[in-house]
Amino acid sequence: MSRRLAARTKEATIGPAKPLDLFDWNHPREIDRDLYEEPQGTLGFLERGENVLFRGQAGVGKSTLAKHLGLAALAKGHTVRCVTLAGALADLLRHESIPAIERRLRRYTQPDLLILDEPGYIPCDASAADLLFRIVSTRHECRPVVISTNLSYKQWGTVFGDAPCLGALVDRFAQHCHVVDIDADSWRDKDRLDRKGRPPRKPKR
Repeated sequence: MSRRLAARTKEATIGPAKPLDLFDWNHPREIDRDLYEEPQGTLGFLERGENVLFRGQAGVGKSTLAKHLGLAALAKGHTVRCVTLAGALADLLRHESIPAIERRLRRYTQPDLLILDEPGYIPCDASAADLLFRIVSTRHECRPVVISTNLSYKQWGTVFGDAPCLGALVDRFAQHCHVVDIDADSWRDKDRLDRKGRPPRKPKR
């Protein structure tokens, strides 16, 4: 990795990602590999401003696949930001004045690709939902958003409650969106069971 690409990757805050060649496509009971590999390989979704949703229970590889979209975009020279939804909203809500929030919003509206991880684990109030709607609507049809979540669209209300913008938020995000559903048992559960089944290591002499 070149020094410049390494710096851009660090700035994108993608963090560590399991190598894609170690992703076992035979583990999930259901996953559309072709749907993933087309946008991951050509990044056509990015050029068209189309969103991507990775959906499945915890531990099935959603974040790994999302991060590799970000890494592929960085390798092609695009700007990327990867963050948990809770982290992004906390970052925005700590600013009290409207001008400060507007300036901070650019961190999430200007990158060519925005990856939001883990909506669904922390409830958000209406003001947080409004900020997410601002991000999604500003990027709509020009800069894609990738979201990984364990929730269906109908369940987004469990996170955002009765926020007035919820319907518009889902509608705007889903209008041009590739949905990659992953039906699988948790990789971490599988790894734990595999480790239990392995013979104990012999002590070194």
